[in-house]
Amino acid sequence: MTSDDAGYTLPIQRVRAIVELAQARGWDVAGMLGEAGISPELLAEGRSRVTVEQAARMVQRLWRITDDELFGLGLHPMPRGTFRLVCFALLGAPDVGAAIRRFIGFRTSLPGFPPLTLTVTGDEARLVYDITAVHRPVGLIIDTMLTVTHRFLDWAAGGRILLLRVEVSYPPSDLDDYELIFGAPVVFSAPAPALVLDASVLAAPLVRDEADLLAFLSNAPSAVIGRRNRSVSLSARVRRHLERGLLGRWPRIDEIAADLAMSPQTLRRKLREEHTSPSEIREQILRDAAVASLVRGEETVTALSRRLGFSEPSAFSRAFRRWTGSPPGSYQH
Repeated sequence: MTSDDAGYTLPIQRVRAIVELAQARGWDVAGMLGEAGISPELLAEGRSRVTVEQAARMVQRLWRITDDELFGLGLHPMPRGTFRLVCFALLGAPDVGAAIRRFIGFRTSLPGFPPLTLTVTGDEARLVYDITAVHRPVGLIIDTMLTVTHRFLDWAAGGRILLLRVEVSYPPSDLDDYELIFGAPVVFSAPAPALVLDASVLAAPLVRDEADLLAFLSNAPSAVIGRRNRSVSLSARVRRHLERGLLGRWPRIDEIAADLAMSPQTLRRKLREEHTSPSEIREQILRDAAVASLVRGEETVTALSRRLGFSEPSAFSRAFRRWTGSPPGSYQH
């Protein structure tokens, strides 16, 4: 087992957005959920979680149903394979700025994709999508566009693009996975969807080749919606330290604080400013590891509870219900 077993899970609201789209179009919702291994009863519980792999299977199903990489939510259909072609075309650009400008030049060739503009003001570069022509632009398509854009550029530049902030045009959301998706502060109710980054990043060279790209694309969409390991938030850094607890002894707060060059008091205060605490982060790690194991179906509840440090299965089941609102059996299939 590796610490990857603690990979982040996604809130059930992400699945609900896909289900609502499918219901509106008359698609086979039961088939979509069944293929992803998600029990329909989890949709009614707001604390339910899904793994990245389950979400990826739902996206893959949407692609097959719609033959549209924007799920029928863009200005025009964008047939499957379009993203692949665009990636190959951008990979030949010398640096990040040139790749962005090259993509902007594809406007007439990609009528389904909302227009993108790049502006530089002082030390900030802003990539802004114009969605004014999109009929009822739902959060699903906004988050998808921003995530895909950032993940590809970041990957192509060798993981050098940290976002300063992300702006979305929908109102505040109670989703808790923005840290996973963007690793940066999110500004809600903005005039338009935008990625904001340090302008110096535009000069970063693209370092990937076609063999790298084929490997990246073979893992789509997991490579796009999967976890980030480089988030700059303190809570994400603390989580990376605490995840070692799944492999043995849980690090003490004073040990983590020393590694991060601050006092335990300062660490706790800064985490409170991010609306969390060491104990909450530890609970999230245990929750995500439990969900991932139950979905994989490779351990019994007894073995899982023992591995996660619970004295008995009943104690684990009570904790799991507190985390997700459902018993462990709801995640087994």
